Amino acid sequence: MHFRRLMATALVATGGLWAASAHSEETVLWWDFLGGGDGVRMKQMISDFNAAHAGTIKIDATTLEWGTPFYTKVQTSAAVGEAPDVMTYHASRIPLALTQGVLDEITADDWSAMGLSQTDFAEATWDAVTSDGKQYAVPLDTHPIVLYYNRDLLKKAGVLGDDGKPTGLGSGEEFTAMLQALKDAGVQFPLGSVTASGDFMFRTIYSFMCQQGGELMTGDEFLAGDNADKLTNTLELLQQWTNDGLQSKYTDYPATVALFTSGEAAMMINGVWEVPTMTDLAGQGKLFDWGAVELPVVFDKPCTYADSHSFAIPKNRGKEMSAEKRAAVLEVISWMEKNSQFWATAGHIPAYGPVTESAEYKAMEPNATYSTLTANMIFDPKSPLAGIAGPIFDVMSTYYVPTLNGEMDPAEAVEGIKEELNAL
Repeated sequence: MHFRRLMATALVATGGLWAASAHSEETVLWWDFLGGGDGVRMKQMISDFNAAHAGTIKIDATTLEWGTPFYTKVQTSAAVGEAPDVMTYHASRIPLALTQGVLDEITADDWSAMGLSQTDFAEATWDAVTSDGKQYAVPLDTHPIVLYYNRDLLKKAGVLGDDGKPTGLGSGEEFTAMLQALKDAGVQFPLGSVTASGDFMFRTIYSFMCQQGGELMTGDEFLAGDNADKLTNTLELLQQWTNDGLQSKYTDYPATVALFTSGEAAMMINGVWEVPTMTDLAGQGKLFDWGAVELPVVFDKPCTYADSHSFAIPKNRGKEMSAEKRAAVLEVISWMEKNSQFWATAGHIPAYGPVTESAEYKAMEPNATYSTLTANMIFDPKSPLAGIAGPIFDVMSTYYVPTLNGEMDPAEAVEGIKEELNAL
């Protein structure tokens, strides 16, 4: 109920956007791709929005299949003027969307009407929805990967600090030594990683590349200069962990979560979206003492891969949105942003700065602990080939799985990746 009260309070501050122009109830057609805990929370927010705007605005929401099916549906629907009025969109998919002509610009007047501005968002998050100086979405969150850990096992192995965090987060040598200490203490899997999915491991690998100052794409070239060496360094380290029995081998996503929640893995690299899983199990008395922190610095500097769930307005071909409808859409987005404290219970870091700077958010754990990583984020390269379920993921996944599991030489893998990516 605490979060519901917060949402009601925020409504007082945001409700004026629509009131001045409302004449009759506007129905806003909404599409999202949110399942699991995300879906449960967004459905609650939509319900609360509709209750607060009864008689003026009603969200008519539809949830579609995540990934390629969602984006294909958006593309085909916009082409014939049948797309929704507002939709969720991954920031990483915006470059491709712009080549397809499916996104409407969020103009300066729109930002003003919503009561939002660039200063409300982290620099990397704002940049992720910007192209040629124009914005094409409103970031709702950042959802990075983090390091989950079992305090009980770490304490037993002598690698839990007085601050309740793992001790080996400062360098590759320290982190590897911590993994070894856990193994020596009898932990079956010091680190659980989704090593059977190259798509998922892209997040960890790209983070560690960035920790070396590396980038995947320079201009139109992939792995230019010494970036291939930085990718090789990353794969060598991760392969070493696997070969030394410090990291789970050929583990798919559900198995990785199961290894951690069962106590067989002392730590796990996974998305913040698994926070509700841990919170729910702990609330039922079925989980150990756990925490989550920013990724360890295994190379030169902190850096973590992230994407952003954002709100976008489709460019419906041959269908002009009325001023009243656009005002309603902007009220929907504004309200969701300013009430995103509740969205944070899904583990995500709200993109709207005043929420993360609030006392209520700073009391949320583990969110407040890992929110520091927003200063060290890296998003996908700005390319139509990048983004969730994009061609870059497909190419790299082919090489990552055998390499991470000790069956392919890292340098050989990088050579193949570079050749195939540049052929795209």
